[in-house]
Amino acid sequence: MIRLLTLPAGFILDLLMGDPRWLYHPVCLIGNLISILEKGIRKVFPKTDKGERAGGILEVVFVCLITFFIPYGVIYLLYKWNFWLGFALETFWCGQLLATKSLKAESMEVYDRLKNGTIEEARYAVSMIVGRDTKELTEEGVTKAAVETVAENASDGIIAPMFYMAIGGIPLMFLYKGINTMDSMLGYKNDKYLYFGRCAARLDDVANYIPARISGWLMALSTVFVGMDTKNAVKIYRRDRRNHASPNSAQTEAAMAGALDVQLAGNAYYFGKLYEKPMIGDPIRPVEIEDIPRANKLLYATCIVGAILFFGLSVLLKTVL
Repeated sequence: MIRLLTLPAGFILDLLMGDPRWLYHPVCLIGNLISILEKGIRKVFPKTDKGERAGGILEVVFVCLITFFIPYGVIYLLYKWNFWLGFALETFWCGQLLATKSLKAESMEVYDRLKNGTIEEARYAVSMIVGRDTKELTEEGVTKAAVETVAENASDGIIAPMFYMAIGGIPLMFLYKGINTMDSMLGYKNDKYLYFGRCAARLDDVANYIPARISGWLMALSTVFVGMDTKNAVKIYRRDRRNHASPNSAQTEAAMAGALDVQLAGNAYYFGKLYEKPMIGDPIRPVEIEDIPRANKLLYATCIVGAILFFGLSVLLKTVL
């Protein structure tokens, strides 16, 4: 039962430590693994639609096996040798694989540049955390991009990893991060990855399906604790949570838009190409710079409630199983 404390302890560690730049991150290792495997697989499989699809499936299999069984083996052996060393490493890894403080820090850097810098500096800062083109964004566009990133990453950067930690420990948490990292690197609908990255993108949709919906409801309900518009958050979440090409991305964006009483999403440019997207939320008031710290306030409330919920879930599963 003591091992179950690794989840709340890891979350607290994330809030305190964040993602220090001097400390090599496990996701960087996963990213390097994905790149190395991709290069090797592409040399072996034919450059046809079927060949690339098969190569992409093999990549997914290898990454999933490695990201699950290596952490499993390390933790298993360390616990066998010394319980407290195993506990310490599991807590440390949990803290590293959560992104609460780093997400706040990166989005608040955008806020700082908007308040105290130039629009060019703000565009550059937001380009570090979003995938869209940012060179032509207005102040409102930069702000919306930052708020949307906070909302979306609340799910796949924090709530989803917590969920998998609660039901399967650190190996399942690593497996989820492997799937999510593959999607961020391979899941593009362009000529290079349309077929090779299809399996990774589909698997990420499946892995995030339940956590994204938990995240949306948690975010809508957490408005109670930060004095935001709970009624509108629930309304917009229920109405607009499907307003995205991805089955999961609009879940938290809808709750955030409703909580802030603003309208998010809409058309955006990626790699110079315009992608038409539906709007999320109602423009009850215009988007303003202060919405970035407000979004982070709701982010923290959501993650704290999530940590409590998932700790309770892990205790329940341990008791029942």
